[in-house]
Amino acid sequence: MQRFITNSPEETEKLAAKLASTLCGTEVIAMFGGLGAGKTAFTRGLASGLGIEDRVSSPTFALVNEYSGSFRVYHFDMYRVSGWDDLYSTGFFDYEGSGIMVIEWSENIESYLPEDRIEIRIKVLSENTREILIEGAKEI
Repeated sequence: MQRFITNSPEETEKLAAKLASTLCGTEVIAMFGGLGAGKTAFTRGLASGLGIEDRVSSPTFALVNEYSGSFRVYHFDMYRVSGWDDLYSTGFFDYEGSGIMVIEWSENIESYLPEDRIEIRIKVLSENTREILIEGAKEI
């Protein structure tokens, strides 16, 4: 497990961009952390590192946003998903293997995630400081 401390959203984005440089294009990235922890900021940095120029925002109401860069990125928000039927109705399983799946609120679907995923756990330490734990990824 890799452990990082960031002191601003910009530092969180830079860390995510470094992770992006290690990806091959079919990863499942499961993000864990409470409201306002920085999951979307991390996703913005990841997207930037993959050459995505679109504005990245939380897919809270859309459930999934799609972006294209050096790889396709599918950005999911599972905040309102509470079981198999909800998850299936998002089309979640149709995306597997066709791009990088970035999943916010992974704690809500953890039992349905593949074992070979990358886990990002973000913990708020103070207003701008975050502890970010990354497991299952190449060394960054």
